[in-house]
Amino acid sequence: QGLSSGINAEYGDQGSSIAADFVKLVSNDDHEFILKRSHALTSGTIKSMLSCPNSKNKEMHKVQFREIPSHVLCKVCMYFAYKNRYTNSTSEIPEFPIEPEIALELLMAANFLDC
Repeated sequence: QGLSSGINAEYGDQGSSIAADFVKLVSNDDHEFILKRSHALTSGTIKSMLSCPNSKNKEMHKVQFREIPSHVLCKVCMYFAYKNRYTNSTSEIPEFPIEPEIALELLMAANFLDC
């Protein structure tokens, strides 16, 4: 039973709209990251993928990334939350931490994801 089915079972008709508010990103090593759709739309690439005509159902959308490993996709998801939290913030914005050993992979992923 998928997460959308579980949400639908628990929340009834509301479950479909709840599932539609989230997106599942899957890394090349099959780790799944479920995050708010609004956070995922930080990426121009993901935004384009989710706006294609055949993705109008109310199920949770799943996006598979064959080139992005989980340790990089995890950091990308953290960046989406960071960006969402601090966009238009009037408070001091802390530096987003990036470990040097993943910097190149993260740069390539950010370039592909347009974020």
